[in-house]
Amino acid sequence: MKKKLLFIRYKINDGIAEGGTVLTQTNLNIIRDILGTTQVDEYAIHNIFKKKPLVNKFQSIFPFFKGMFYGITSQRLSEIQSLSLNYDIIYIDRSIFGIIAKFLKMNGFKGQIITFFHNFEPIYYKDKVHLLNPFRFIVLNCVRKNEQWACAYSDKIIALHQRDNQHIKNHYQRFADILIPISFKDKYTPSETQKQRFFENPPAVLFFGTNFPANTEGLLWFVKEVLPHVNIRLQIVGKGMEKTKHLLPNSCNIELCGTVTDLTPFLENADFMIMPIFKGSGMKVKTCEAMMYGKTIVGTTETFTGYDVDFKKIGALANTKEEFIEAIEYLSQTSNRKYNAYSRNFFLQNHSDEVIKRRFEEILN
Repeated sequence: MKKKLLFIRYKINDGIAEGGTVLTQTNLNIIRDILGTTQVDEYAIHNIFKKKPLVNKFQSIFPFFKGMFYGITSQRLSEIQSLSLNYDIIYIDRSIFGIIAKFLKMNGFKGQIITFFHNFEPIYYKDKVHLLNPFRFIVLNCVRKNEQWACAYSDKIIALHQRDNQHIKNHYQRFADILIPISFKDKYTPSETQKQRFFENPPAVLFFGTNFPANTEGLLWFVKEVLPHVNIRLQIVGKGMEKTKHLLPNSCNIELCGTVTDLTPFLENADFMIMPIFKGSGMKVKTCEAMMYGKTIVGTTETFTGYDVDFKKIGALANTKEEFIEAIEYLSQTSNRKYNAYSRNFFLQNHSDEVIKRRFEEILN
């Protein structure tokens, strides 16, 4: 008889999916493929994500003192406990909900608890929560508590890569039971015409990512420090990126598209990608997505963390103004195609969901 699994996630996506939501859905689909759709149910802490009035924001901070991250309440914990009686495995998607693992174990849950670490969350939330936020310390302390509980009360924990795994060990004295990197269900089949398209002059260069501090700061750095020294047409795409318009110079070589429903035409038309990301945790979902589309990528160490690529074949590793300029000039002067076969093949061999499925089978069985 197959095992029954309850998949606990942060929210059901209510719009254009961000990186973490894409990863959540990919992993849920893989688990359902392994155990069977009827054997896997999902439970969302947030069914619909809504902005709350200021008064409610002040009220909602009090659960954080008890280690209840946004959306968790005593009622929800009791509801999850009641549901858990019907399942062999509780899969907690995000270590910020370590309190669920603690509550279940302390109330006698006999099944298996698996927690998936999207990031080493103290680093992620240190970047995400503004320095002037009066609740910053409370939020960060809650995050640390939950990760500690996730490690103490989960039967198995999953990390994305070795860097996060080492952070977990250093702070919570436990290594992950398995490393399962980001994956995508392959949804792209390049046409022969696309494979033969060459770079334009000047090259069309794409930056895509959500309006998140690490993304926006990297983009603004690139526009200020690198763009004036290279001859490219920069296109900016991503959820909420239209809000950065007032921060960008009025330049004919910048096209701000912002939120779009379909990335495919932008990715296909781009000659190569730039990913000037200097801080963060976990893995960058957009790196995996760009590889799926067979794109050449110029990115930082953070961009490629968790991806054991050959930098010369995929594009270039660049961490300074000078390295970005040198890489872009080299690519611009070389007779390159828009389609990078190495990038696409690396994705298929290492990050397609068919490959990652075997790792989930190992931990579920």
